[in-house]
Amino acid sequence: DLDLRALAKATPGYVGADLAALTGAAGVLAVKRIFKGLAEGTLVLPTDTPNGEMVVDDDEPSTLAEGTLARMAFSGINSDILPPTSIAHFLRAHPNPLTEAQLSPLEITSEDFRLALSEVQPSSKREGFATIPDVTWADIGALGAVREELSMAVVQPLRSPELFKSVGIDAPCGVLLWGPPGCGKTLLAKAVANQSRANFISIKGPELLNKYVGESERAVRQVFARARASSPCIIFFDELDALVPRRDDSLSEASGRVVNTLLTELDGLESRGTSVYIIAATNRPDMIDPAMCRPGRLDKLLYVDLPNPDERVEIFRTLVGAPTASPAKRRKPPKRTVPVEGGFDGPVFASVETLLRSSKAEGYSGADLASLAREAAVGALRRRLGSMPLEEPDDDQPMMVNIEPQVIEVGLADFTQALDKITPSVSAFQRRRYEALRSKLAGTPVGKKGGAEDGLLSVASSKGADVSASDL
Repeated sequence: DLDLRALAKATPGYVGADLAALTGAAGVLAVKRIFKGLAEGTLVLPTDTPNGEMVVDDDEPSTLAEGTLARMAFSGINSDILPPTSIAHFLRAHPNPLTEAQLSPLEITSEDFRLALSEVQPSSKREGFATIPDVTWADIGALGAVREELSMAVVQPLRSPELFKSVGIDAPCGVLLWGPPGCGKTLLAKAVANQSRANFISIKGPELLNKYVGESERAVRQVFARARASSPCIIFFDELDALVPRRDDSLSEASGRVVNTLLTELDGLESRGTSVYIIAATNRPDMIDPAMCRPGRLDKLLYVDLPNPDERVEIFRTLVGAPTASPAKRRKPPKRTVPVEGGFDGPVFASVETLLRSSKAEGYSGADLASLAREAAVGALRRRLGSMPLEEPDDDQPMMVNIEPQVIEVGLADFTQALDKITPSVSAFQRRRYEALRSKLAGTPVGKKGGAEDGLLSVASSKGADVSASDL
């Protein structure tokens, strides 16, 4: 029942020696499984004779002698010194080599290979690769349209490449996630890497830059060489604007060479491969060199906007561990759960959802909602600790609190106070700037000619789309 095609997809970047090591590890796991089944009685070997004795050929005296020596060796070992194991029991019961009839039901299964995959690391992944994140679609609230675009652009081509080739799509596309800070761009990239189960290389901003001449370009080439050797692979560039700024007279020669190298690696004379996908994230798309966003490189620009009222509620429910209406199903319990007074179906949480839909929470990003949940929990904890007496400090346990086993619940007052403390991290002026930049990148006009919005757009759509860093 071993599916070699599925096993081939699960072993990207494996060379011949890695496959040999994988087979050996699967064999060891199969032997352990067989011995365990024999010890527990769930696996019974067939016998050649009615009495259950094995027939040994006369022309193999050395084998018989080895079996006799094994029986004598085990009979002379004190059980107190060597505790009995499944292997020891098996050798006592079968001191002679097994026959072909007894070996016939013993085999390596696909489950053994699946377990061995976690024990064998391919040679191409010894360095430079990040661990596949444990973030799933269920850990992301809202952003349904962006998730669907990412699924069709990256996840599905990696899972079913033959379907895309049947309609003439074979070149991987690049995706640029941009928008206000704190809206889940990096979280989306982690979920894509988890869902596709592909190799994952994460580049954090300007970590490839080096002060020595030629080292930065070599680092860029090494990243793509590792990705091609371990395809299918996803390369994630976080804070892309720091790595490929717009080329002009003010750009240094070293930074210009890095931009040119990255452009040629993405779509130059040498192809980056049919299974190397690029995902980038930035808050400043206007600072990125325009050549990065042409078709063949980062040809899909996805704007990750601030959540609307319903999306704020869905994100908050995801953050506190409440059930959501999202179609993504959780395979495991939520990472954290905030104990809300009356539960998630009670009146307190219903009032919190009403507050999140109101104008009081307008402009909150996903990061702001996470800060809101934490601040409300801290408020409940502060109220609980404030009612506890402190013991006299001593040398062993200074200022210890008499903590009794008791559930601390977050009430409506805690959420209300937290909402008064937490202000939106993206101001209204910055939101208008992002909307103007969004319209410019989409090629649609904004506002009326001569109006306030037209002046706002002219700032974002002027030569170079220069929007100051303090504004964004």
